[in-house]
Amino acid sequence: MKSTRTTQDTAANGENDLTADVATVERRLAQHIREGQFQRSLSLVAGFSSAIAGLEVSYEHYRGSYSNPVMYTPVILSGALFVAGVTGAINRRAARTVLPAISAITLVDCLIGFGFHIRGIQRKPGGWRLPVTNIVMGPPLFAPLLFGTSAYLGLVASFLRRDGTEGSSHHRHRHPLTRFLPEKLRHHEVTVLQEAREGRFQKHMAIATAASAFFSGVEALYSHYKNNFKYKAQWSPIIIAAALIAASLAALRSRWTAKKLLPVVSLLAIADGSVGFAYHARGVVRRPGGMKHALYNVMYGPPIFAPLLFAACGFLGALTAMLRTENK
Repeated sequence: MKSTRTTQDTAANGENDLTADVATVERRLAQHIREGQFQRSLSLVAGFSSAIAGLEVSYEHYRGSYSNPVMYTPVILSGALFVAGVTGAINRRAARTVLPAISAITLVDCLIGFGFHIRGIQRKPGGWRLPVTNIVMGPPLFAPLLFGTSAYLGLVASFLRRDGTEGSSHHRHRHPLTRFLPEKLRHHEVTVLQEAREGRFQKHMAIATAASAFFSGVEALYSHYKNNFKYKAQWSPIIIAAALIAASLAALRSRWTAKKLLPVVSLLAIADGSVGFAYHARGVVRRPGGMKHALYNVMYGPPIFAPLLFAACGFLGALTAMLRTENK
């Protein structure tokens, strides 16, 4: 009896310690937001995720021989957003000027790119009368929108309060993009920090996580479909993406889902993306010529950086789970 009781007490203490550790992380992240340091972190996330997306789109468009000059724009803007994100994490002025400008331009470019990809599918033989075949074999339909999530994060980061910026100063130095808003909407620029403090900012991140998981999951679906799902592991990002979408959307209303289920699914996405990156790298090495023709095999082999974009979706989900929940 004593042995059983001791085991139960040990398990209970371990669970309490884990709960305490999670609570500590949540408190530190909340403090991170209140002190304005979260803007630095989110700027870096936007910058590095755009760099990965830029590498992916560069060789996808290389396969298309850059037949249209507009195909260069996401490559250029991904580099610009990377620089803006890193610079915005270091310099307050850059975070309030350069980062939102580059993010807004990139968002517009992603929407234009989405339109071009739709047109590319429409122009294939059969057009939208053969949707499955042409979506699978045509330009990656949702790739521009997946890149757009990085720009969205950069735009959100530019609105957040910076460490050392007092409330009065924040009111004096208006966000540069507010000049394009109607007068009645300009007051929203000063509510983002309040949303972060009250927990509503978690909803922004949850929606961004769900959107990026959807785009990445669909990309994985037709990419692996081309390979006829040769390996059973190729189903994993699709299944986990669906679970991550469901958990992110459920987190909008359920605190339990946000704190218990979402982090688990997010960690699965991170792990799956990391393993997928290793599989894709192995696929590149196993192509004829291997690393002797590294550039060619990266260009025409499995999309080596796509799993990292999926892992980034999981990272967003984990970050969302750690944010404070509204009215809690």
